[in-house]
Amino acid sequence: MTVIKPFRAIRPTRDKAYLVATRPFYAYNKTVLKAKLEHNPYTFLHVINPEFNTEDKTRPNSPERFQKIRNKFDEFIREGIFMQDEENCFYLYRQTREDHAYVGIIGGASIDQYNSGHIKKHEDTLSEREEVFSNFLNIVAFNVEPVLLFHKQHEGLDDLYDHIMNIRPEYEFSSWDKVKHEVWVVRDADQIERIQRYYHEIERVYIADGHHRCASSARYHESIEHKTSPNQDLFLACFISEEKLQILDFNRLVRDLNGLTTADFLKQVSEHFLVTKIITEEVAPLGLHEISMYIDKQWYKLTVKEGSFDRFHAVHRLDTHILTQNLLDPILGISDLKTDKRINFIQGRKGMEGIEEAVNSGKYAVGFGLFPVTVEHLKRVSDENLIMPPKSTWIEPKLRSGLTIFPLDE
Repeated sequence: MTVIKPFRAIRPTRDKAYLVATRPFYAYNKTVLKAKLEHNPYTFLHVINPEFNTEDKTRPNSPERFQKIRNKFDEFIREGIFMQDEENCFYLYRQTREDHAYVGIIGGASIDQYNSGHIKKHEDTLSEREEVFSNFLNIVAFNVEPVLLFHKQHEGLDDLYDHIMNIRPEYEFSSWDKVKHEVWVVRDADQIERIQRYYHEIERVYIADGHHRCASSARYHESIEHKTSPNQDLFLACFISEEKLQILDFNRLVRDLNGLTTADFLKQVSEHFLVTKIITEEVAPLGLHEISMYIDKQWYKLTVKEGSFDRFHAVHRLDTHILTQNLLDPILGISDLKTDKRINFIQGRKGMEGIEEAVNSGKYAVGFGLFPVTVEHLKRVSDENLIMPPKSTWIEPKLRSGLTIFPLDE
């Protein structure tokens, strides 16, 4: 049984939704962030960056900075940029690319179900980041970016969503990356009851994106001595059926060869991989245990040798683990992918062309293209209470911040 609760979202007025909605601030480089803040007075980035163009500066992640964020949020409410629904609602969200449509329902997910393991995870979280985000929640008292959760397909939900999407959405706009965003406000009591009833029939839910937000909400929940709102038992989430989810490859770029010549490097690689030059135009991996490598303006196919990995272990059979254990660590001296500055990552939508461009620029010596992890692989790791290697998946949809804000203090 999965718990999902409607809530009274604080959200932009219809005419300003496309101006308010934003990717997380850390997704922008400094130049783009500055341009957005300078030219769009309605972007939610102003709430998250309340000291833009001011002289009164505070330390990042300090209580003083968080209070400024809350004050700016309240200013957006006073100015009429945000309004709040009068009754509890769900929010049906559809994001459409040329090749795929993602449909999910935004509501409150249960912290108790996260703590009990009903909501399953596949990543470790850092205590330091958990503490920062928990302190953030204590002061600002809202969730702004939904955690992405997924589950098995449910035909009843599919039929209901199709019916709801026959009417005009509350929000409809396209973002610069050619993605169309639509949001329907689900107010009808019968539809709300049906959504909750259908979710009671779903046994398992998995985190796709937002492990630190889940852990931080749990820590925040534990820190509250006297709860003032039922929302403090929940966190903002978008629930999506697994067949709507897309898991893309998350590829690797390495700055140097750890003092090796290309010839010596290739020789050492051949101990655990069959190394062959790729002479066709198609250079992406065609299946599991096949890795594409680009070095010195040449693509190679690395086929993992049998016996060099555990085929039956949920994590050790993943190509992200195999690449680290058989190449990045023993040959290039990169053991900690989270902290080593010599490695970088490039998401799958940039394709093999992105790897080639990065290496040809001279910033990197070698790049590796990986076959995407499947939903079944991810679920198996979660079900066995194991942890995926860092940066194993690039999961879409990437949700916009600022469209359905979840108040924790009402």
